[in-house]
Amino acid sequence: MKCLLIASESAEVLFHWTDPEFQQNIQRQYGESQEEGQGLPAFEDSMSTLFAPIIISCSTMVDRLSDNYTSFTTENNHIYVLHQFDECLYIAVNGDGEEGEDILRRKIYVMKKMVEVMFGMVTLSSQLLRRELRPQDTEQRGRLWKHLQSLLETYSHLRENDQSFLVEAVERLIHPTLCEQCIEFLERRLVQQLNSSAERAGEEVLHAFILVHTKLLAFYSSRNASTLATSDLLAIIIMAQNMYPSNEDLDDPSPEDVESTSGSGHESFYTPEPSPTDRDSSSSDKAERESLPMFEFMDPDVQMAEDSLQALEVPPPDPSTPRRVFLEISGKDGLYPMMPHSMYCLPLWPGITLVLLTKIPTNAVAMSVYKFLEAFAKLEKCLHEGPEGSAATRGQLAINDIRSKLDKFIKALGPSELQSAQLLNVWTEFKNRAYARGGPGFNKDLIPWCKNMKTQLCGIYRQCFLIDPGPGDIPQRLSQGLQERAQTMAQEKLMDWRDFLLVKSKRNITMVSYLEDFPGLIHFICVDRSTGQMIAPSLSITERTTSELGKGPVARFIKNKVWNLVSTTRRFLRKGYSTVTLRDGDFYFCYFLWFENETGYKLEAGDTPILPDDSAPIGMLAWDYYSRKLLRYYSKNHQGEVVRCYELLTVHLGVIPTEIILQHCRQLASKLWEPSRNPLL
Repeated sequence: MKCLLIASESAEVLFHWTDPEFQQNIQRQYGESQEEGQGLPAFEDSMSTLFAPIIISCSTMVDRLSDNYTSFTTENNHIYVLHQFDECLYIAVNGDGEEGEDILRRKIYVMKKMVEVMFGMVTLSSQLLRRELRPQDTEQRGRLWKHLQSLLETYSHLRENDQSFLVEAVERLIHPTLCEQCIEFLERRLVQQLNSSAERAGEEVLHAFILVHTKLLAFYSSRNASTLATSDLLAIIIMAQNMYPSNEDLDDPSPEDVESTSGSGHESFYTPEPSPTDRDSSSSDKAERESLPMFEFMDPDVQMAEDSLQALEVPPPDPSTPRRVFLEISGKDGLYPMMPHSMYCLPLWPGITLVLLTKIPTNAVAMSVYKFLEAFAKLEKCLHEGPEGSAATRGQLAINDIRSKLDKFIKALGPSELQSAQLLNVWTEFKNRAYARGGPGFNKDLIPWCKNMKTQLCGIYRQCFLIDPGPGDIPQRLSQGLQERAQTMAQEKLMDWRDFLLVKSKRNITMVSYLEDFPGLIHFICVDRSTGQMIAPSLSITERTTSELGKGPVARFIKNKVWNLVSTTRRFLRKGYSTVTLRDGDFYFCYFLWFENETGYKLEAGDTPILPDDSAPIGMLAWDYYSRKLLRYYSKNHQGEVVRCYELLTVHLGVIPTEIILQHCRQLASKLWEPSRNPLL
C-alpha cells in the first residue's frame, strides 16, 4: 500500500505513482460507488477525489494559520507525509508498515530532485511546472508519468538493495591499475577525439565516465568543466539504471567464473544454517512472493484500465537520442544550479555503460536567465520584508545591476518569438512602474510584477531548452556515427576485462582482507562526505553468490541490520549526535562522524546542528546536508582551512570487548584511506 502524489492547490493531479495494492484498493473503492452500467472512473479522477480533502485542508491551513501539516497517521495506521514546494503539494503514503516517515520524506525530496534534473529552472515557476507535469495531450502525459514512475521505482530498488544509495555516496570499483588506464583512455583518446570532431554540432564533452552496474570504474572531467556535484552524479546513475536496468543474475558470469576471476576462489567460508525463526520464515516467504510474478483474476473494467496503461509503456530508449538534464555548475562568480546539459548513455554490454555529459552551445542563455531570476527573487523577498529600509535598497540595487543587461538580453532574443514579445511587454511595464517619474516606485505593488517577470524568464528558458526542435531544425547533438565510434572505442578497451568487471562489481571489497587485522568485525561502511565517495565490503544476498556471510537468510539478516543501523544513526545525527554506539542482541554497532584538515589531522569535535523533524532528509542525493549544512556550520570556527568530513559505521560481534571495538574503529578509519590502498579514492 504505497503511493506518491504531486497535486496543485486546486487538487489537480500533476503526477501520481502507486503500487498495485494501492491501485486495486482505489479502483475497488470507487468502482463500488458507480451506478450499475457505468464504467470505472478514470484512475486519475479517483486519486483527485480521494486526496481532495487533504489538499484543501492544507491550503486552508496555509491561508488561515500560515502553517501546514508535515505528517499524520490515520486510524488504520496509514502514514501520510506532506511537503509543500511553492504551489505544488507532495504527498507520500504508506499503509503496509514497510516505510516510516523518514523514508517517505526522502522519497518526496528525491522525486523533487528528479523533477529538477528533468525540467531545470522551469520548476521555479509553479504555473509552467504544472503545464510540464500535466501536458494537455493524454498520451504525452501518460508517457511522462510512466517515465517518472519508473525513475521512482528504480530509486526505491537501489535504496533497498545498494549500499551506495543507502548512504547516498558513490562507490568506485577498487582496481587502481585498470582505473588509471581507463581514466587515461577517457582523457587522451575518447574525450579528445569527440571534442575535436566536426560532428559534435557545437557540443563539448565535459564529463565522461564508465559505470559497472551502479559502481564507478573511471571518471574524467575536461579542463573546462566544473566539479560534478555528488547529488547530480547519483541522479544520473539512477537515470542510467532506469534506461538500462541491471539484471545482475543475468548480467553476471557463472559462479565458476566468479571463483576464477574474483581472486578469492580458493577461500572457503562455512556458515551453519540457522534454525529459521517465525520472523525469518515470514520474511523469506515474503521475499519469495515478491520475486514471483503475480497472476490475479480482475474485474473486466480494471483489466481494461490495465490494458490502456500498457499501451502507454515507455518505448525502449534510443541511445543516439540524448536526454536533456539540468545540473549544477560552479562559475567564477558562484554556483549556477540547473544548467542544461545533454546526457548520452551508451550501453557497452549488459551491466556496463559509458555516460557522456556535454555542454550545449546556448548554455550562456541559461546562466543569464538564472542571474535575472536571482535578482527578481531578491527584490521580491526584500519587498515582502518592507518597502523601506536597507532590505528594499538591496533589492533595488540588484535590479539596477541587471537593468541594462536584461535590455540587451531581450534585444538579442529578437521580437519574432511570442515568448520574447511577452517578456519585453512585462519588462517594459515593470520599468514604467519602478523608474518612471510619478510612478509608484519600489514598493509592495511591484511584487506581482516580480512574479510575472520570473514566469516570463522561465518561459524563455523553457523555450530554449525544453521544447523539442521542429522537423526542419538541425538537431544539436553528437552525430550518431560519433556516438557509435565512442561506443566501439570503449568496448575495444574493456573487451578483455568485461567478465572481470561484472564479477568485481559484486565483490568489490571482501571482508577477508580485514579479518586478520580486525577479528570480530562483520561489516563496515566508510564515507568521505567531502568527495561523496564510500567504501564498504560487498553485501550479496543472492542465492548464486557466496560471500563471507554465507547466502540466503544469514546474509539477508545482516543486510537488514546494516540498513536499520543507517536509519538509526541518521535519527541521532538529526538530533545533534556525532557518535553512536549501541548493542543489539549478538551485535555491537558503532557510528562516528568526524572532521579533518587537508593534511589528515583530526580536528576537535564540535557541536553539530540540530534539525527539525520536517527538515530535508540527511544525505547527498535530494539535498547535500554535508556540504550545504554540516561543513558550513563546522567551518565557521576553521576559517581559511580546508575541512573534510568522514563517517564510519561498523558492525562487530557482541562478544568482542568494547575497548577492542573502539580500537578497531580508530585503526580502520586510518587504514581505509591510505594512499597505498586506494590511490584513486
